[in-house]
Amino acid sequence: MRRQAEQEPATPGPVTPDDLDQAVQLALATLREAPPAAWDGKAGTLEWDCWETVEHLADDLFAYAAQLGPRQPPLTDEVPFIWEPRRPGGPSNAIHANRDAGPAGLLQVLESSGALLIAMVRTAPPTTRAYHGFGVSDPEGFAAMGIVETLVHTYDLAAGLGLKWTPPADVCARVLHRLFPDAPSGSGAETWPTLLWATGRGELAGRERLTSWRWNGEPRP
Repeated sequence: MRRQAEQEPATPGPVTPDDLDQAVQLALATLREAPPAAWDGKAGTLEWDCWETVEHLADDLFAYAAQLGPRQPPLTDEVPFIWEPRRPGGPSNAIHANRDAGPAGLLQVLESSGALLIAMVRTAPPTTRAYHGFGVSDPEGFAAMGIVETLVHTYDLAAGLGLKWTPPADVCARVLHRLFPDAPSGSGAETWPTLLWATGRGELAGRERLTSWRWNGEPRP
């Protein structure tokens, strides 16, 4: 019997708008379980409280959508919205939620910002390029960035709110492949722990814990 030639392992595949939609909706479903009184507590190891962290996440998603918005996106800087904190040490945001609307309103702001990015990723031509501080990127890259922001900040929030959070392994694999090409991969790599390690939030066997990190948003060849 002839031996079959060994094949290279398949890549996890491209990051899609559906991946981003799934990440945002899973995060929302988790955060809706939070006790109303818990939102003023710290979000994991962050210096921000949980309310501020959701605002920051919503702002990230909005900002990524905004970068893809112009017909000629900027390649050397961000679209010049004003980002400013509401208190010393708070996140610098263009997006803030009306506290009178309560946690339900806060999560509606998050969902709306996520929907803007999902729509932009779906409709922008794949040849589009726009500025990000971690590398000029394409719509798939901005989708991957939005997913990473959503997954890891929901991890921060879950720690502060007393919730359980484990995102889908296949989505983690796709964003690791797209943004963290040097991260461990292959059949023995657990993708969610690897993503936490790659973003400075966890330990990984055989690797030093990261004290600084960044992704590479440039399109992969």
